[in-house]
Amino acid sequence: MTNAETIAKLNDALEKLIKGYEELQNSYEQLQDENNKLNSEVSNLKDKIADLEESKRVLEDNVNELQDNTEKDSSNISSMLDKIEGLLSKKNHPAAPNYSKKEEEGNNSSSSLEKEQSNNILDINSSETPKKDIKESFGEIIVEDKKEESSDKIDLNRMASLLNGFNK
Repeated sequence: MTNAETIAKLNDALEKLIKGYEELQNSYEQLQDENNKLNSEVSNLKDKIADLEESKRVLEDNVNELQDNTEKDSSNISSMLDKIEGLLSKKNHPAAPNYSKKEEEGNNSSSSLEKEQSNNILDINSSETPKKDIKESFGEIIVEDKKEESSDKIDLNRMASLLNGFNK
């Protein structure tokens, strides 16, 4: 082999190496671009995750606050209902000695009065009256109590309206 042939072969080999290097360089640059895009997507996703976690914390706080408010409202309503029931029972019991003699003579009449009251309570709980504003209902009860103080009667329809307003 002569020097010219050796130089030609070396030249061909060098050209192949240069082409291979250029191809590798191009693929490296493409991979580098892809890597940069993926890294930016990862950072964007991390930002979104952080935002979503913050939103989740805020929503959890709101849910906890709403649950606390619901529990407080429920206990307040229960307390109000207990007070109303107490007032109703106080109005019913002091009037017991004032029953007419006919009611005092018959043992069945007191049990029939209790049955009637329990039926009225069941009617109150099962009736489908429209929901009213609580303040308006209290105002009606107060006005009704002032009107009926002399007769010691309770307007069960108004009380049912009030109780249904609490239950809904």
